[in-house]
Amino acid sequence: MIKTERILIRPIKPSDSKKVYSYRSDSNTNKFQNWIPKSIIDVDAFIAKNPQEFNKPETWFQVVIINNKNNEIIGDIGIHFIDSYQCELGITLDKKHHGKGYASEALKGVINYLFNKLDKHRITTSIDPKNANSIKLVERIGFRKEAHFKQSLLINNKWVDDIIYAILKKEWI
Repeated sequence: MIKTERILIRPIKPSDSKKVYSYRSDSNTNKFQNWIPKSIIDVDAFIAKNPQEFNKPETWFQVVIINNKNNEIIGDIGIHFIDSYQCELGITLDKKHHGKGYASEALKGVINYLFNKLDKHRITTSIDPKNANSIKLVERIGFRKEAHFKQSLLINNKWVDDIIYAILKKEWI
């Protein structure tokens, strides 16, 4: 578990299903996501796939972001453990909590943990270039643009561009 001033970050669990569905199923807010659940059953299957082991190379591990004040799940972060030294992050936040600094706080907490507790070397994120808010977010917390791939991802039956942002441990400290 990771705790910051306003939030707690912990592994996702089956009892989180309903709340995760409530914000993840919003196709307008999550139009840049490659997974939008159609039912609670989709979320249950998603949660069931979460590995038992944290920090296992070649796995995606899902955590939820919880508001300390009211114990409400307000979003989630996927951590792709690429290998022993590199991770990729993806974040989804309930639209009711956009623009309040929760995404920055959650990502900073996870990044601090990955660099300072797990000694990761490099963290990346993949963003649709039309997703201006996510680009501003990662640039604000110190990521730099490394690549722009043209029509490299098939999302919702449409080929889209992909921008890769990254940060090294020595850049974070």
